[in-house]
Formats: sequence, structure tokens, C-alpha cells
Amino acid sequence: MVTSTKLQVKIKRLPHGNNLPLPAYQTPGAAGLDLYAAVQEPITLQPGDRTLVPTGISMALPPGFEAQLRPRSGLALKYGLTVLNTPGTVDSDYRGEIMVLLINLGSKPVTLCRGERIAQCVIHTTIRAQFEEVEELTSTHRGSGGFGHTGR
Repeated sequence: MVTSTKLQVKIKRLPHGNNLPLPAYQTPGAAGLDLYAAVQEPITLQPGDRTLVPTGISMALPPGFEAQLRPRSGLALKYGLTVLNTPGTVDSDYRGEIMVLLINLGSKPVTLCRGERIAQCVIHTTIRAQFEEVEELTSTHRGSGGFGHTGR
């Protein structure tokens, strides 16, 4: 049997986030927590527009963890709204407001209102790599084959 691990994360509600829900899993099997728009007035993104949307929260992730900000599939499908730098990374030593960089890739304007679910936040472990400079790397069958090297 596989069980999930629970992690305690401290979260601070900022003044402009009052009366908004804290991030929450919408189903028992959900990997992502929903984040909410902490805007005072509705904002409209024209096709091609991008903007930082405040969430009204900051958090203290433990060392060895990050928060990944990802698009909500429904907003992407229905409106072409996505997170521009997906996944956006919130580092464990960042204590500022969580902001979501959204872009409208759709063909129509999209208006976001206060309290609307705008993105998902997935808490994930991180690994700190140590690099060793070498003269040669081990060879593989793929080698340096990159973008599209296997065809369609």
C-alpha cells in the first residue's frame, strides 16, 4: 500500500488576501492546491497579454522543498489562459507574496475576478546537485541527438 506524506507548511495571509480561501486540495487524490486571485478589481487580459496576479499569501517552505506553480487545466482548455513560466518555482528561502504570471494565449479577452482559482501549486522535493567538471562524458546510443531526433 502506498501512502501520502504530510508536510507542515507555514502560510501567511496578507491584508489584501483577507476573506479568500487558503490554498486547498479540491479532491482527496489531488496533487495540486488551488491558488486564488487576490485582486481588488477584476482584471482583463486581452489575447497575448500577460500579468502578475497576486494570491494574497506567502509561505515558508522547509529546506529541500519547492512550490511549483502550474496552470489550471480548465482555464487553459476553455480560455487559453496559462502560467507563462510553467512551472513557476517558489524556492524554500522565498518569503514574499506568491504571484502567478498568467498569459492569455486564447483568441478572446479573459476577465479574472477576486477569489477566482487561477493556478495550482504542487509542493515537491528538490535535490541539490554537485557538479564535477570532466574532459569527456560517457557515451550513450542517443549521444547528442536532441530536438526531434527520433522523428514523428
